[in-house]
Amino acid sequence: MGHEHDHTHGANKKVLLISFLIITSYMIVEAVGGFLTNSLALLADAGHMLSDSISLAIALIAFKLGEKVASKSKTFGYKRFEILAAVLNGVTLIVIALFIFYEAIQRFANPPEVATTGMLIVSSIGLAVNILVAWIMTRGGDVEENLNMKGAYLHVLSDMLGSVGAIAAALLIMFFGWGWADPLASVIVAILVLRSGYFVSKSGLHVLMEGVPQNVEMNDILSTIRNADGVHSVHDLHVWSITSGLNALSCHAVVDDQMTIVESEQMLRSIEHDLLHQNIHHVTIQLETSAHQHDDSILCQMKPEASEGHHHH
Repeated sequence: MGHEHDHTHGANKKVLLISFLIITSYMIVEAVGGFLTNSLALLADAGHMLSDSISLAIALIAFKLGEKVASKSKTFGYKRFEILAAVLNGVTLIVIALFIFYEAIQRFANPPEVATTGMLIVSSIGLAVNILVAWIMTRGGDVEENLNMKGAYLHVLSDMLGSVGAIAAALLIMFFGWGWADPLASVIVAILVLRSGYFVSKSGLHVLMEGVPQNVEMNDILSTIRNADGVHSVHDLHVWSITSGLNALSCHAVVDDQMTIVESEQMLRSIEHDLLHQNIHHVTIQLETSAHQHDDSILCQMKPEASEGHHHH
């Protein structure tokens, strides 16, 4: 298993690197092109490509840092970096989108001259570049399972729409002289950028807030632990994700007073096995006797220390 994982991991990294280089270099071309042809649609698409290249860079760095081992000062290693970077990326996207909206409003009022031939050439090459990168990703990488790769792939797909928008705008201006087609195309792209920025930030913040992972069903998890042989009840339950695709659980379980350590270990192994199928990758369960139980609530009630005294009387 480990070997196979390393293989897809290496393949993913290679695909990401190639995609990153292609997209970043074309983004610069498109930004310069948008500036020279005076096309906001091109600039918007370049902004979108910037978000692509950022998210590809994040995915790359996250893969790289994920390999760094845990240390005494960072017991989870650097796996969280991916989430921090994703939130940053999301916020950047939102800012870019708002800026494009602002510019577009000015342009609707008085559409400037746009060098349409240049705009058409640049946006057509842009479309070709995106198709190429998407093809490289589906062929060489794991765009189904790996969240990092999937995110990058979806970015590239929505980028295609941006190029299509710019092509359409260039044609409309060429044939009908509709100057407003350029800001309109840029607004459509900006909506796409805003949308992906919102979702990236939202899911990233959810992880940073230690929220329950989206692919985990709390009730099923609870019944799995409760129904295990020997478990009477469960309290102090926490479920969170360390980074995408790495979910952790901790809880206290009340068991028979007479249970031996060997028995409890067998029970824990079977619980771990069942939870793995429910997307929990790291399980920590503290076993207690019924005498110890002072609080029935499933979720942890963080009480001030002062109230502890009266349990011991």
